[in-house]
Amino acid sequence: MRFGVRQFELALMHRMRDLNPPRVEQALADLDASRAELRAAHAHWTRLAHAPRAPKGRAALRMALGPPAYAGEAPFGSLTCDVARWRLPSWPELEFEALTGPGGEVWNLWFVRPGGDRRLSAADLTPWGCVVADVAASFPVSFQGEGAAPHHWAVDFACEGTPRRALFVYGLLQRLA
Repeated sequence: MRFGVRQFELALMHRMRDLNPPRVEQALADLDASRAELRAAHAHWTRLAHAPRAPKGRAALRMALGPPAYAGEAPFGSLTCDVARWRLPSWPELEFEALTGPGGEVWNLWFVRPGGDRRLSAADLTPWGCVVADVAASFPVSFQGEGAAPHHWAVDFACEGTPRRALFVYGLLQRLA
């Protein structure tokens, strides 16, 4: 079985299911995909990640997604990192970004908004509607931290004077805690 864009999206959704099962179920229906297909995509991606001869890091993403829509460099502290971004059909307003360090190792994988962050109001804080950078730009007193599992983030912030916590998977909002 070839592992392509659809399977990659399903593998991402498998992890998103940790925090937002109803949204993933809706996406599966939209894609006419089953839970079994979701599990199979996740298992296949995991096997590829651990297979000795399979491509790793950015090469694995390129194998699944094709050439990136954007490739460039970005400063990260005192280092310059490579950035690659892909457009995925399930998230047309966003791009999936891989940040790789000087040795080619992937340091970060997450969704970003091309062209910059979007200013949000409280009403805009909807699942799959914003990314970590949107919340950070919209609510200046915000604190990012690791989530409870791989590829999870938590952002604590105040919205209209009320302390809030946003939970993200791959940088995409899943729910407010």
